[in-house]
Amino acid sequence: MSLSLTPISFLHLFLLLLPLTASSSIQTLLQSKGLPAGLFPDNVKSYNLDQDGRLEVHLEQPCMAKFDGRVYFDSVVRANLSYGGLMGLQGLSQEELFLWLPVKGISVTDPSSGLILFDIGVAYKELSLALFEEPPVCKPSDNLSEEVGKKNRGYQDQR
Repeated sequence: MSLSLTPISFLHLFLLLLPLTASSSIQTLLQSKGLPAGLFPDNVKSYNLDQDGRLEVHLEQPCMAKFDGRVYFDSVVRANLSYGGLMGLQGLSQEELFLWLPVKGISVTDPSSGLILFDIGVAYKELSLALFEEPPVCKPSDNLSEEVGKKNRGYQDQR
């Protein structure tokens, strides 16, 4: 007995084997690590997580979203992922008082508090976890990366 795949049966097999969309997969990953599902925007194309916890999230394009204020996502966002935190972040900036500051880390130390902590280098900012229940809509930005002053720097293990 030989098996032959017709074009239609091959298409059905292919569709059955398709993984979840990147954005729902990243949401599931974040939740499994004690983080809210809506930390990354709705335009996640793919992500990679190595065995050391280094996470690399690829977006369709750089974009602007809103949590409590404006945030800018580069087309690639990198971080070290551990339970309850994204540390050594690269590729995410938040506007504070007309300045764009790089977000260096995000952590949830006590989920029952309903708060999430953003490390913006010069200060820490506490926000409501409710802001991150759903992925934000991310709108394309025209050359904002120059305005934000992003430079490609390596990220390091910070645990």
